[in-house]
This record gives sequence, C-alpha cells and structure tokens, in this order.
Amino acid sequence: MNRRSINFGAFAICVGLMAYALYLQHGTGLEPCPLCVFQRLAVIGLGAVFLVAALHNAGPTGARVYGLFVGLMALFGIGMAGRHVWLQHLPAEEVPACGPGLEYMLEELPLAQVLTKVFSGSGECADVDWVFLGLSMPMWVLVWFVVLGVAGVVNNFRGEAQF
Repeated sequence: MNRRSINFGAFAICVGLMAYALYLQHGTGLEPCPLCVFQRLAVIGLGAVFLVAALHNAGPTGARVYGLFVGLMALFGIGMAGRHVWLQHLPAEEVPACGPGLEYMLEELPLAQVLTKVFSGSGECADVDWVFLGLSMPMWVLVWFVVLGVAGVVNNFRGEAQF
C-alpha cells in the first residue's frame, strides 16, 4: 500500500471512531465527560492531519512533516486518554469531586482555567459507563491513539517502498 492509501485509511478510522462516539451520545444517551470531549477533539485533529496528508501527497520532506503532526496529535490524545484511564482506576476515596459541566465552564471561566480543570478531571470522568472486551471507552481510545500514531509516523517517515 502506498503512503496516501494508508493516510486515507487512518482518516477513515478516525471518522468511524467519531461516528461511533456520536452514535453513543445521540443514539443511546451516553453523554461525554469533559475529558471525552477533548479526546474527541484529538481524534478530529488526528483525522484532519491524515486527510490533508492523503490529499496533498507530499514528497519525502512534506510526508515527514505530516508524520510529525500525526505524532503530536496522537501524543495529545494519548495524554488525554491516559489521564482518563488513570482517573478511572483511582480508589473511590481519591476520585476528584464532580465539577460544573464543560459548557458552563467555557461560558464562565477563562480558557486557561477551563483547561486546568478539565485536565485535572472530575468525578464524572472516573465513571465507567461503557465496556467492550473488558476495556472501557477511554482505554479503547488510548489503544487507537497508540495504533494510529505509530502507524501514521512510520507510514509518513518511510520511503515509498511497498509495506
């Protein structure tokens, strides 16, 4: 497979992940916590980089730049999902108290304070509302960020030789 095909395939996976997240939210009523919202933003950002890389079909230097951006977006997502997984594994007495919703915080607080509160997590982020094959949703998102990040960096840093 060539570099463009792999980038487009990774973009399609990101679209699928977002479609499923939106289905869970709007189809089943599973509301995302603030950390989930930031993980969604990271999936969208990662998908956007993959799409632009696929459409641009850059040369070797440009492809490495896309690989760098893929790696950075994946690391941001890994950080968000990793924090979420960590919160889910805290003992009940160490879970932070639930705070105001993300929409309220965005309306009332400066952005820096919102980001600080979201990254510190809240009690709602520690709830495990969905499990598949023994892994919670943030665990699956973490797996996908690692897989897509590694695949995207390797794909965009390699030569055009067949994989």
